[in-house]
Amino acid sequence: MTQQCKTNPVMETRADVIAYLEGGSKPPADWCIGTEHEKFGFRLSDKSRPDYEGPDGIRALLEGLQAYGWTPVREAGKIIALTLDGQNITLEPGGQLELSGAMLKTLHQTCDEVHSHLKQIRTVSEQLGLGFIGLGMDPLSRRDQVPVMPKGRYDIMRRYMPTRGALGLDMMLRSCTVQVNLDFSSEADMVRKFQVSLALQPIATALFANSPFTEGRPNGFLSFRSHIWTDTDPDRTGMLPFVFEDGFGFERYADYALDVPMYFVYREGRYIDAAGQSFRDFLAGRLPALPGEKPRQSDWIDHLTTIFPEVRLKRFLEMRGADGGPWRRLCALPALWVGLLYDGSALDAAWDLVRDWTAEERETLRRDVARQALKARFRSTSVQELARQVLAIASQGLKARARLDNYGDSEQHFINALRHIAESGQTPAEELLAAYHGRWKGSVMPIYDEYAY
Repeated sequence: MTQQCKTNPVMETRADVIAYLEGGSKPPADWCIGTEHEKFGFRLSDKSRPDYEGPDGIRALLEGLQAYGWTPVREAGKIIALTLDGQNITLEPGGQLELSGAMLKTLHQTCDEVHSHLKQIRTVSEQLGLGFIGLGMDPLSRRDQVPVMPKGRYDIMRRYMPTRGALGLDMMLRSCTVQVNLDFSSEADMVRKFQVSLALQPIATALFANSPFTEGRPNGFLSFRSHIWTDTDPDRTGMLPFVFEDGFGFERYADYALDVPMYFVYREGRYIDAAGQSFRDFLAGRLPALPGEKPRQSDWIDHLTTIFPEVRLKRFLEMRGADGGPWRRLCALPALWVGLLYDGSALDAAWDLVRDWTAEERETLRRDVARQALKARFRSTSVQELARQVLAIASQGLKARARLDNYGDSEQHFINALRHIAESGQTPAEELLAAYHGRWKGSVMPIYDEYAY
C-alpha cells in the first residue's frame, strides 16, 4: 500500500464518514484555537478591487509575501495559496485574502499571529499601490466589477450558486468574515458546544455587524453579509434545528452532510464538476461524475468545506456568524468563543441562557439581527442586553482559563472591544452610517482611508 493510500484511505461506508468526524475528539489539554479572517484588497488610486495578474495584482502580492518565508501553492501553474508554520494564506473567489491561522494554545498567540500577518500584508501591498480593509461587505464594487480568481472550484460554484439562491455570488465575491475553529473532547462535548454556539451565533452577528453599504449606498442592513446567507443555498446554510433534537451527534451531522449536494471532486490537479450530485451515491460507487469510483478521505474533507451553516462541524467546530473588521476585533472574535466554550462553568452558564429557546425563536433572531443588530428584540429583552450577559459569561470563562502573557495579563482584555459595543449599543455598522450621513457627506470613499489596515 502506498503512503498516499495510508493517509488518504478509501471511504467505503457511511460508518467511515462518521468515524472521520469522531476522530476530531481531543483531551482538553490538546485543545487549540484556529482563527481565520478575510479582507478586501483595493487599489489606492481608485479603490477598485485588484485583478489577479498585473503589476498591482494579487499574484504580485503573493509573490511579495514569499520574502517572509511563505511557500507557494500552485494550481495549473498559478499561485493560489501560501503556507508557513501551520498557517495558510488563501484566495477567496473575488480576490479576498484569507489567513487561516495555525492551531495555537492561547489568545495572546492568536493576536500576535494576526498582528504579524497584517504587518506583512501592509508592507507588501503598499509597495504595489494596494491597501486592505476589513468589512463584512464590499462597500463599493458591483458584482461585475469584481475580478475572479483562477481556482477551478470557484468556476463550478459560480455556475451552480445562481441556481440555488439570489445572493450566492455576493457571498463569493463581495463578502468577508472572521471565524474561529475550536476543539471538543467527546461527542457529548461537541453536542453541547454546537448547541450553545449555534444559538448564540446571532449575538456575535449583532456585535460584529459591519456591512451596511452596497455599491456606495446604505443597503438597509447592519450586517448585509449575514443577510446574504439567507438567500444563498438552503441545502447548505442556516441554523440547523436538528442540532437541538434528542440524539444529535456525529451520526446525525454526517447524515446531514451526506444529503448536501456536492460541488466537485478533485483529481490529479483538476476539479471535476459534480454539482448537485450525491455523496451517498459516491459512497456506493454510483457518482455520475466518476462512475465506479468511491471517495477518498480527502473527498469527504473537501465536501465538508462546501457546507455553510452558521456553525460548521469538521474535526472541530467553526463559528461562522461574524463580519470582517479591524484587527482588534479579529482578536475579539476568538476571545468571545474561547471564553464561552473552553471553560466548563462558562459553557454551563451559556447553555442555561439558551436551553429553552425554540427553533422559531432562533431563526427569527438570526434574521432580525441582520437588520437591527443590538436593537433587535428577543422575548421581553433586547439583543443588547443578551450581548451583555453573553460577554459577562465569556469574560469569566477567560478569567478561569488563566492563560497569562509575559506581563501577567489574562486573556480577558481581548473582548474589551466587544464590551464597548455592547455597552454603547452602537455597532460598527452604525458607526459607519453615522460617518456616511455626517462628515463623509454621503460618500463611502473615506472608509478606505479611515478603516484600512
